[in-house]
Amino acid sequence: MGTFCLTLAYTGSRISEALALPRERVDVSNIAIVFRTLKRRKDDIYRAVLVPPQFIAILRRVHDLDAIDRDPKERLWKWGRTTAWKHVKRVMRDADILEGLAMPKAARHAFGVEAGQRGIPLNVVQRWLGHARIETTAIYAGAIGEEERNLARRGWSSIELAISKRALNSE
Repeated sequence: MGTFCLTLAYTGSRISEALALPRERVDVSNIAIVFRTLKRRKDDIYRAVLVPPQFIAILRRVHDLDAIDRDPKERLWKWGRTTAWKHVKRVMRDADILEGLAMPKAARHAFGVEAGQRGIPLNVVQRWLGHARIETTAIYAGAIGEEERNLARRGWSSIELAISKRALNSE
């Protein structure tokens, strides 16, 4: 359950994409997870999302990825969507995430917003999320509330720096 929730958090994948993830798509050498973009099933599109090396190590240990006697096409999690959804809800509740936000789609949204706030180019976020159109990804750039305040603070930083320099020079 933990590795499933971390996969959603680290990759922004859709719950169905994570559930469909076979052992062979954990790319240990490139430190990435390769998802089949299920929203565009007819196109058979794959995307690699980089993850922290320590997470790859956890996946290797928990799911015994180095075992040569296991089928590489075997899925990491054998649950259905409903069970997966319940697991994610429970983990989010345990993390004191507000009830209305404790759902898998919120993890995907948080991934997209956080990537934008960290300055990751929109086209990279688009590739990671598996969006066909950049306009879909741009929705995550539309920050409000605290997200918007953080962006505004970043915008003000150069003005505040200039004001503080001018104040020092006038003394």
